[in-house]
Amino acid sequence: MAQAKPATRLGSTPIDPVTASVIQGALESIAVEMGYKLMRMSYSSIIRESEDFGAALVDARVRQLCESRQSTPLQSGPIPGYVKGMNGLLAERAQTLNPGDVVMHNSAYHGASHGPDVAFIVPVFFKSRLVGYSVTTAHHLDIGASSPGSCGIVDSLDAYAEGLQFKALKVYDKGVLNVPLWQMVRDNIRASDLVVGDMEAQIAAARIGADRFLELIERYGLETVEAAGDALMDHSERLMRQAIDALPDGSYSALGHVDGFEDDPERRDLKIKVTVTIKGSDITVDLTGTDRQIDDRPLNMPLEGTVDCAIWLTVRSILLDSFVHGHIPQNSGLVRPITIIAPKGTLVNPNFPAPTIARFCPGNIVADTLMRALAGAVPRQVSAGVGNLKVIAYSGLREGGHWVHMDIHEGSYGGRYGKDGMDTVDTLYANTRNNPIEDIESHLPLRVLRYEIREGEAAPGQWRGGIGSVREVEFLEDGSFSIEGDGHMYAPWGFQGGHDGQTAGLRFHAKTGATVALPSMMPNKRCKLGDRLVLLGTCGGGYGDPLMREPDAVLSNVLDGFVTLSSAKDDYGVVITAAKTIDRAATAALRRDRPSP
Repeated sequence: MAQAKPATRLGSTPIDPVTASVIQGALESIAVEMGYKLMRMSYSSIIRESEDFGAALVDARVRQLCESRQSTPLQSGPIPGYVKGMNGLLAERAQTLNPGDVVMHNSAYHGASHGPDVAFIVPVFFKSRLVGYSVTTAHHLDIGASSPGSCGIVDSLDAYAEGLQFKALKVYDKGVLNVPLWQMVRDNIRASDLVVGDMEAQIAAARIGADRFLELIERYGLETVEAAGDALMDHSERLMRQAIDALPDGSYSALGHVDGFEDDPERRDLKIKVTVTIKGSDITVDLTGTDRQIDDRPLNMPLEGTVDCAIWLTVRSILLDSFVHGHIPQNSGLVRPITIIAPKGTLVNPNFPAPTIARFCPGNIVADTLMRALAGAVPRQVSAGVGNLKVIAYSGLREGGHWVHMDIHEGSYGGRYGKDGMDTVDTLYANTRNNPIEDIESHLPLRVLRYEIREGEAAPGQWRGGIGSVREVEFLEDGSFSIEGDGHMYAPWGFQGGHDGQTAGLRFHAKTGATVALPSMMPNKRCKLGDRLVLLGTCGGGYGDPLMREPDAVLSNVLDGFVTLSSAKDDYGVVITAAKTIDRAATAALRRDRPSP
């Protein structure tokens, strides 16, 4: 059994809280500056618009000090793991870090989230002493895999088919560019100007972070900055432990399902089992009972880099809701009370060289299933079932060169105690932004014919489920696409009397008139000018008895097109007249005579 243990705690120099708070603000400002610099220098929309990147500072003991607020948890969360994996590989090769080095790293079996999420790590030296690391990560649009793009590579047989593996390679060695390595990268990826341009932006942003970190150390002194880091992590740990200690001790379990490959009985309906044990101020998340790894399909998830981040983010979001607790320093102290148990050789802790590139949607199932388990302990702090996402890689050839685009199609949240579910958003550890239509149509041979909220699909509940979107995209040239998604087979779960949500969908409309329903996982498919894709986003589950929903809220949803007239009556017990007003007497009678679920 593999076990991710809480971070070790070491002694620290005393520091007054005011100085620690000032240094905390400075560290966070550095990370934010790194993030903005990366966004503004990037070429691809996945970084510039969708913000699928990470930026963070890590101390010499490989503990995260801060992260960019613009970044997604699935990019910033793994950064200490990237650094740990890099150090392990360098040690195996008897290599050392030096001032001026820049290291490229993306190994999913050495801390990285998956191959397309490439980190550039700048070691920070103060008076010849290694004092930390400035790191940026980002999702790249192509990484040299067997088919175009860096998502939808769902037919990969192993890690080697998923693209180039950068295992702690020095792009700069003591300040000198490794020209052969850089040329090898250019020669083996599609849309190389775009991808390498993004990589160069990452390096520049990481160097800015290193410079600012040194300026902070020079201003306050190394001992003071290190003491502040210790104090901030201790503070974050105390907050997390207080939140866990307030929960009832016990074990809580839930089972989740991944669509997998609908046409293959051995690779579909994959199970994720989560058991949460709370004891005092410690919490253990045990994934025993999860299905074994798939040796030749990339739905496996790295324990370090994907599974751990899904768990940390879910626990932190539920127990330390920023709406209640305000701003909390994001650092490695938050994960100290959390222990993860993941059996080796399963979907959540695979053995090399099992492919992992499509780990994104299964990881969301881990987070959603963990939340369902925690609902037994904190029913008013969770949402009902969350609608998963879908990622489409569009590509084509133009004048002998590739164009590549990655589009994240949103899901939705389930209803929450006191609030309806959020509509058409990236969910859980994704937290990226949608891609503006104007940006897509300005740079790519694609036309977005429709982008709107699904009508009449909101899951009934005292607080309704969030609603997915509909996006219709037309090819203006011959090209291809591939799909990496989930949610076609299992609807998000309703909670405490709320109804289940709606499944996702995907339809291909050929210019010839033929229409075909497509699965949630599909390898690269060629298409012609005029062909269209229609994507339906998942709708989250409802929370609470629909008969308890305020009639005026039901009427408002009917007027907005979120709820149909028949659903208003049948599910909510609300009678709406032809004039679109509430018949309150008929509504009261209908609700009085109907049993609650």
